[in-house]
Amino acid sequence: QVHLVESGGGLVQYGGSLRLSCAASGTISSIYIMGWFRQAPGKQRELVADIDGSNRPTYAEFAKGRFTISRDNAKNTVYLQMNSLTPEDTAAYYCQMRSIVTTLGDVISSAWGQGTQVTVSS
Repeated sequence: QVHLVESGGGLVQYGGSLRLSCAASGTISSIYIMGWFRQAPGKQRELVADIDGSNRPTYAEFAKGRFTISRDNAKNTVYLQMNSLTPEDTAAYYCQMRSIVTTLGDVISSAWGQGTQVTVSS
């Protein structure tokens, strides 16, 4: 079993910054893709950014230049630094990890965190 726990969400003013963290626990050997999605009320969940095992990031257009994704493989943790936040960034942010190899050699296709709320006031 793999369990993801996010932290770092909260209320921030327009133009402010937040740093989200997501730590995976369990019998983990390696994780190929770590990423962040978000879902605003009434909207579909969308990719914010992800990063692969070679530290190559991918960003949604709205995230480019404002958000930075990074990972710490030793801690099985992914981070999302968000700057220049606007009310349009208000959403629940979810961590996802894909292609998780366990210490038993099994591969878990994906796992999700429970979400952390980010609210940006105008």
